[in-house]
Amino acid sequence: MQEAVSQSLAGRTAILKLLPLSLRELSQDLKKYSLDQQLLRGGYPRLYEVALAPNKYYSAYCQTYLERDVKLLINIKDLSLFQRFMRLCAGGVGCVFNASEIAKELGVSSHTVAEWVSVLEASFLIFKLPPYFENFGKRLIKSPKLYFTDVGLACYLLGIENEIQLERDPLRGRLVENLVILELVKTRYNSGLEPNLFFYRDQSQLEVDVLIQNGSELIPIEIKSSATFRLEFIKALEKFRMLTQRNISKSYLIYAGEITQPVRDINVIHYQNSASVY
Repeated sequence: MQEAVSQSLAGRTAILKLLPLSLRELSQDLKKYSLDQQLLRGGYPRLYEVALAPNKYYSAYCQTYLERDVKLLINIKDLSLFQRFMRLCAGGVGCVFNASEIAKELGVSSHTVAEWVSVLEASFLIFKLPPYFENFGKRLIKSPKLYFTDVGLACYLLGIENEIQLERDPLRGRLVENLVILELVKTRYNSGLEPNLFFYRDQSQLEVDVLIQNGSELIPIEIKSSATFRLEFIKALEKFRMLTQRNISKSYLIYAGEITQPVRDINVIHYQNSASVY
């Protein structure tokens, strides 16, 4: 539609990015579902409006996306190869993006992978979380992480069809991480703002899942899929607070447990309340 408009409309229009429903918008429906069921269902409204099986819904969604949207965006002859590419992206959810590895796996060039990633971004299927840079005197990871705009779609592409499979899947923790980060992104988009989110990782393997930059202040966040709190969950947050020179007045551990209270000046909250960090 934007391409069909003859005028740029610069300064006379506003663009709002509406992703699938947020946890806050689904708060009443979420009472019916466990965390694993929420991961499998994702946030597309139709799955909550009508009682549809998630795997059947996403199967039809992917087929329609490949046969219509992808063909409109790029000239690709082998749609099955592009679908395999999407599954590889799902396998790398929550990981630092490496175009060369994916290109090698598919037998295509890194340039082609970069083009295909831009297609998924343009059609709001994935987004990248950039790394945070500060002069810590250490070598930092400089590539972004890859996440999906709907965890239900990511589960489908991973071949996860039910809760038993999901409970045993080694990627479950990263899917929960995707769910929480997606909630933070939606909170910003739904306020008409761009995400101000980053992650931190250095060569010594110190990693913080999310950093919210609010002016000169940083809000570090760690995400865990466990429903049981352990002190080791907050070690990375404590190390990061000692490392950075930035003003840090709030830190959060977001997990699947019910106990929500400060621990060593770190706020421990339930994943459904992720938006409250703002």
